[in-house]
Amino acid sequence: MPETVAYDPLGPAGTWRRHQAKLIIYAILTLFALIYILPLWVVIMNSFRDLGDISRNGLIGLPHSFSLNYWSLAWSKFCVGGTCEGIQPFFFNSVAMVVPATIISTAIGSINGYVISKWRFTGSEVLFGVMTLGVFMPGQMVLLPWARVLGWLGLTNTTAGLVLIHCVQGLSFTTLFCRNYYVNIPDDLVKAARIDGAGFWRIFRKIILPLSPPILIVTVIWQFTNIWNEFLFAVIFSSGTHQPITAALIALSAGGTAVHQYNVESAAVLIAALPTLLIYFFGGRYFLRGLTQGAIK
Repeated sequence: MPETVAYDPLGPAGTWRRHQAKLIIYAILTLFALIYILPLWVVIMNSFRDLGDISRNGLIGLPHSFSLNYWSLAWSKFCVGGTCEGIQPFFFNSVAMVVPATIISTAIGSINGYVISKWRFTGSEVLFGVMTLGVFMPGQMVLLPWARVLGWLGLTNTTAGLVLIHCVQGLSFTTLFCRNYYVNIPDDLVKAARIDGAGFWRIFRKIILPLSPPILIVTVIWQFTNIWNEFLFAVIFSSGTHQPITAALIALSAGGTAVHQYNVESAAVLIAALPTLLIYFFGGRYFLRGLTQGAIK
């Protein structure tokens, strides 16, 4: 059969205008993408350049040297906050804070979403609305209450205290995500299970959880990224060797000299950003897939 050619009522001129509009759109998008990625590119390049190269050619200059030594210096030898052990201990402080806080807040949020969506009770919608107020509440409003609570519990300047803060602060988001996802699960499944004698926890384990991987992936990625990158609570409620890596980065020193070691500092910043970059690199498609399946409805 002969190939069908689409008819253009505007003729060749109309086709050319459409191609021209596409080229303009692509050019604008490419320009914005380059502007957005330029800072990351500069930091990556500077993490491999020596100071002489940076001094001669500038921070945004093309690299004329290459070395991996600055990454090892940033990891284990660079002076941060008066100690010269690199950012390694602060990195593991963040790991010890983020992993339990992400798991606990996601688990509690999934249970909250399950209760509010499938075990409705008088005032459940009001309770849900109150809980989601935390999504819009700035962190500065809770600094003083948290300081009092951590003092009462003896968790001041501890990783456990930061875990508690992020578990509670993250419940608004995890509950919102899970509830909005679970309302799309047919109520008939839950009703049938209750008729068969299944209780609260059995329905949750046998019906809700097997259907939950998309939203749990979204929630884990969201919580991990936000907790890892969080700065305000880290600076206010931790100090010294107990700080997570985001707070420790502001204490980067240059070994007691006035010379900024931009190469080592750039490597330290990239090491701090690497976990969240990897999370989005490997889990980004699952994140978007979960959002489109009900997380933002």
